[in-house]
Order: sequence, then structure tokens, then C-alpha cells
Amino acid sequence: MTETTATIDAAPEKQNRTLRQLVSYTLIGGSGVALDFVVFLLLHNLTGMDEQLANALSTTLGIANNFVLNALFTFERRDRIVLRFLRFYAVGLTGIVLTNLLFLVFTDGLGIDANLVKAGSLPLVLALQFVLNRKWSFA
Repeated sequence: MTETTATIDAAPEKQNRTLRQLVSYTLIGGSGVALDFVVFLLLHNLTGMDEQLANALSTTLGIANNFVLNALFTFERRDRIVLRFLRFYAVGLTGIVLTNLLFLVFTDGLGIDANLVKAGSLPLVLALQFVLNRKWSFA
């Protein structure tokens, strides 16, 4: 088998691996999203906590949940765990910042309910974070 043939043969395998990782990341992300959203609703709606602070706290819990599960199942990387967590958390901070910007625009600026803005931000944040975590946190 030539080097070119080996590269071509490896391409579908790499695509399949990426697809499996995306599916696993999405499923695990779902558990983190559920945790994040429930904690956000409790903090914001039951305690009256400001939506941005509630978002930071709830997202942090979701990040920790997702890091552990993704390290074990999606990317199967257990080396340099502290460095990987710090990178994963930094990526998670992009989600916090993005969601808080959306709160500023849609909740504070346009008067849209914070619960709807939080729910609407989740798919956008998931996509951004998958790319960043795959390329940086678990590379």
C-alpha cells in the first residue's frame, strides 16, 4: 500500500471518529446543558439572582460535568488532566461571555425574557465549544 493510498483509506476512518466524537460530545453536552439550565432557572427564578451571575454559576457546573464525561468517553484523554481542565474551562468561559452578551442585547436591550435567551443561546454555544475543545482542550 502506498502512502497516498494509506492516507485516502484513513480519511473515512477519521471522519467516522469525528462524527462519533460529535455525537458523544452532543449527548454529554445535553447532560451539562440540562444541569446548567435547571440550576440557572433555580438561581434566577427562585432566588432572584441576577441572570449574568446565575449564568456564570450554572455554566460552571455544566462545564465541570462535561469535562469529566468528555475526558472519559468522547476524547478518551486522561493525561495532563489539570492543563486540559484549564483549557476546557477557558473554552467554557467563551460560552459564558457569549451568553452574557446575548443577555445584554436581548434581555437588557430588547426586553426578551432571560429564560428564552438562555435557552436560545445553548445550540450556538455548543457548536462553538465543540470546535474549540476538539482542537485545543483535547488535541
